[in-house]
Amino acid sequence: MPRLDIDGGCHCGKIRYEANVNPDNVVICHCTDCQAFSGAPYRVSVIVKGENFRVTGDPKTYIKTTGESGIPRLVAFCPDCGSALYSTSIEAAPERYNLRIGGVTQRAQLVPKVQGFCRSAMPWAMDIRDIRQVP
Repeated sequence: MPRLDIDGGCHCGKIRYEANVNPDNVVICHCTDCQAFSGAPYRVSVIVKGENFRVTGDPKTYIKTTGESGIPRLVAFCPDCGSALYSTSIEAAPERYNLRIGGVTQRAQLVPKVQGFCRSAMPWAMDIRDIRQVP
């Protein structure tokens, strides 16, 4: 699949970003950390190489320790509206970012290809096709 130029940002517009991504690198994470951070049953991200990601604005960051591995991760969000932006390693120049697709303008083109931490998934979140839909 060809690479895709994307852009986006936080809800209030204070933080903006641009990236060039491989649409095959879209993942759903069902881990309990992603559930807590997103306030939802899972979080969807696209993996972006560091050299293909540019941020304007000054995100607030939080360093969390991942549950199973104990590895510290930097989590970035807007200091004004609280929109989740990305997570990455704590190095000065990270090799990759996990960009949250909720703020991506082209999010409809970023279809997940894999799900992780499915043992933590909410059983009802795995198939919602039969839940009543309201336009």
